[in-house]
Amino acid sequence: MADTQTFAVQIPPELVQYWGWFLIFGIGLLALGVAAIARSFTATVASMLFFGWLLLIASGIEVVQAVLVGHWAGFFHHLLAAILYGVAGLLLVARPLISAEVLTLAMAMFFLIGGLFQLIGSFVVALPGWGWQAADGIITIILGAMVLTQWPASGLWVIGLFIGIDLFFYGCAWIALALGLRGVG
Repeated sequence: MADTQTFAVQIPPELVQYWGWFLIFGIGLLALGVAAIARSFTATVASMLFFGWLLLIASGIEVVQAVLVGHWAGFFHHLLAAILYGVAGLLLVARPLISAEVLTLAMAMFFLIGGLFQLIGSFVVALPGWGWQAADGIITIILGAMVLTQWPASGLWVIGLFIGIDLFFYGCAWIALALGLRGVG
């Protein structure tokens, strides 16, 4: 029989008193998730533009870092990072649809390969609960195959849909936390 241990978590009273803000945050994330699912094309383009601009800003920061380090050993590392961030960011901003298609293809391949490794690993290692790991591997392979069979059209909506699903469940988690904190207080 397995020896189970439990964690006793002490929730600070400062955290409990703000349960309403956590609830509002959760509802906001849930609403954004629903909007992203409903408008997955728009969410895909918006995410490409957002990440592109983040990479362009990171490129600027790396240029500043390269100038600040001067002739030290890290100069070329920062300069190379600035160039890579700048090119990737510029491609994402200039061509968000093509970028989404390319990233969707990479994501589909990641799901296929990762699911296959997970499926094989669950049989090879055979830890307790290996069936759940095998099922997750099969689902991941199916998900990758579904995205790949719809490609390149799936590149226009998959990323936005996945972001929406993630936001939806993240919002649900925050709502559950808020309601749990409300019960404590």
